Amino acid sequence: MAEKFYMTKKGYEEAVERLKYLQTVKRQEIVERIAEARSHGDLSENAEYDAARNEQSANEGEIADLEYKVKNVEIIEENNDSSSVHLQSTVTVYDIEMEEEAVYEITGSTEADAMHNKISNESPMGAALLRHKVGDVVTVHAPDGDYQVEIRAIK
Repeated sequence: MAEKFYMTKKGYEEAVERLKYLQTVKRQEIVERIAEARSHGDLSENAEYDAARNEQSANEGEIADLEYKVKNVEIIEENNDSSSVHLQSTVTVYDIEMEEEAVYEITGSTEADAMHNKISNESPMGAALLRHKVGDVVTVHAPDGDYQVEIRAIK
């Protein structure tokens, strides 16, 4: 059975749009760069050709990945329930050891973006927070060791 990928409707639409871009625009740009590099002659010492082929490989890998995720998606319905943490929750946590507060949005793995504090439900923090309530102290099983956070707010 295929793995399910959880996405919001917006995240799904963005993934489909990105997939179309990679399959049409970017794929064609790379083909043109490869053709241009081939026209320069000897391919064995042609760094431009090698770079274009590497980019083509990366692009095809991303296409395959997105196709698989889009095919096996489960769209998350909007849920305004703030009684416990679920996908799409915005959670304020207090790291007991570090004495720091942080705010995270729990998303599916395809929408995670650490730079914007969007964490995957599959990440150590995201998985630990799911189904817990305000006031709960949760143990996060991270690669560097376990630590505890207190859930201060859920939106």
